[in-house]
Amino acid sequence: MKTYIFPGQGSQYVGMGKSLFAEFPAYVEQASDLLGYSISELCLADPNKQLNHTQFTQPALYVVSALAFLQQQKQQGAADYLAGHSLGEYAALFAAGAISFETGLKLVQKRGALMSEAAPGAMAAVLNVSEFDLNNALTENNLNTIDIANLNAPDQIVISGLAEDINKSQAFIEQLSGRFIKLNTSGAFHSRYMAPAQTEFAEFIQGFEFKTLQTPVIANVTAQPYHHADIAQHLIAQITQPVQWTKSVEYLLSQGDMDFLELGPKKVLTKLVQTIEKQFVKPEQSSVVKTPSNIQANVTPQQQVAHWNNMYPVGTEVLIKGQTTPYKTRTQATLQFGHRPTLYLHGFGGYFHLTDLRPAQQHAHIPATA
Repeated sequence: MKTYIFPGQGSQYVGMGKSLFAEFPAYVEQASDLLGYSISELCLADPNKQLNHTQFTQPALYVVSALAFLQQQKQQGAADYLAGHSLGEYAALFAAGAISFETGLKLVQKRGALMSEAAPGAMAAVLNVSEFDLNNALTENNLNTIDIANLNAPDQIVISGLAEDINKSQAFIEQLSGRFIKLNTSGAFHSRYMAPAQTEFAEFIQGFEFKTLQTPVIANVTAQPYHHADIAQHLIAQITQPVQWTKSVEYLLSQGDMDFLELGPKKVLTKLVQTIEKQFVKPEQSSVVKTPSNIQANVTPQQQVAHWNNMYPVGTEVLIKGQTTPYKTRTQATLQFGHRPTLYLHGFGGYFHLTDLRPAQQHAHIPATA
């Protein structure tokens, strides 16, 4: 099986799309007419130094990624799955037949304009720090004003917030032996600070209809395939919600042998996928797993989930491995990707593996699981 993946903001560079513009002149003309400026001149020469400005970056990347798909489709046909990182999700929806080239361009033009008008903010990449440790550090240092914007890979998380707060976080992140890399963005994308842009975009998108998906597209906000009825809502939510890229790739890997091909400028996503693949445990390798002391060893993930839900209701206080602070569960245990027993806790955006949790107050008698 194969998945075509489409990059988001940050992959742009002057000179991108040259061969594509020559191959698809009708699309280039259509894009330029709609945008009111030459898309080829912007991408190939950038005479006014606008390519890195959000309102120009987003249409440019969409056009180049969409044309890259059309070229790939002519050469090798369709994929089994599609996925895009943030802005790249629009190219994925175009490739799936849910939107026309023109509709996608209108949506990203509006999206880019609204996001560029949002209040000033900042973003930073955090390397080699877990989501749990990062959330703890932000809470302990009174930086709850910072949101997690992208969960790009197990060792790469992007945070988003006010510039002053992002700058303050650097010292605490480096104390955790993590790397802090300030990103060249003007706004706090994928955070609460995009709420005004989200509200306006929600009104704008009501004027569009979406066609039936011809190929499954993995949604950023859920890391699950889109349903037709949810397309508009997911695109609206995406503006303030984190990009669940790690989980999205894990979902695709769980479908079987999967090849990924990045369509668009650069190969940023390709490197992230390679990182995720290295740490991914295939379903056939996880039929027998190590379990916490309150669950009998050598049971299947399905049995672990059933046992937990039978014993512990939502709201149970649990301890995370190596920690002494209790947190309450906010969901029942579920089976992610058909093989991974997981649980969500209050105060955390991502899930925890059941093997990393135990009830804060152990039950005296716990029956063995058959």
